Amino acid sequence: MAVEVTWWGHATCTVEDSGVRVLTDPLFAGRLAHLRRRRGELPPPAAAVADAVVVSHLHSDHLHLPSLARLAPGTRLIVPRGALRAVPGLRRLTGLRIVEVAPGDEVAVADVRVRAVPAAHDGRRLPVGPHRSPALGFVVHGGARTYFAGDTGLFDGMAAAVGPVDVALLPVGGWGPFLGHGHLDPDRAARALEALGPRSAVPVHYGTYWPIGMDAVRPHEFHSPGDEFVRKAARRAPKVAVHRLVHGQSVRPEVFR
Repeated sequence: MAVEVTWWGHATCTVEDSGVRVLTDPLFAGRLAHLRRRRGELPPPAAAVADAVVVSHLHSDHLHLPSLARLAPGTRLIVPRGALRAVPGLRRLTGLRIVEVAPGDEVAVADVRVRAVPAAHDGRRLPVGPHRSPALGFVVHGGARTYFAGDTGLFDGMAAAVGPVDVALLPVGGWGPFLGHGHLDPDRAARALEALGPRSAVPVHYGTYWPIGMDAVRPHEFHSPGDEFVRKAARRAPKVAVHRLVHGQSVRPEVFR
């Protein structure tokens, strides 16, 4: 059975498998604090239609309350454990069915299962504070196994923690000229791809948002990570089909060997 992936920009994707639509880290904003959307039109209203929505961690470019408020009542929202305590605004989204999960937990959504897996990233809402919450990735198990990495760095045992996957949605950049700890750049993402060994991959989390006033500062850091990942993946994982999408584009990647 085919799986279809649509990239809406940043870490926002729709994974459709077995008739179930899973939306990742929805961010439907033209501007977020000091960031401005520099590529791609804002996703259409249809992008907010999903059977389940997963949030990888509590940073505001991944857990964006105004975007979550666009979801239809009754939508299943899967968030990291502790999110309701750390982000009180989630409690005001009374029409959503919110489920908190930790690594290893699974949530059944019709004919698919959504499994939470570890990520190496600071998952707190704020850089300091008492409310800790794990950063997560997710594997959507349906006709295929699709891994959405959220934000993560490389970590020991990554492939074992994630398990066998057919499609990997990997972050390859960020929203500024420098990446801190707990992120994948094109080289580290290619190394992760080599370890995971999926059939197909889609680079995400690059080329959408950029700080206001920094358009002329090292612009290649904004535009190039997708192409750079394609080149590095071809060397490290030549058997993996890499699909570099433009904003709003869909693909039905190969999932069977």
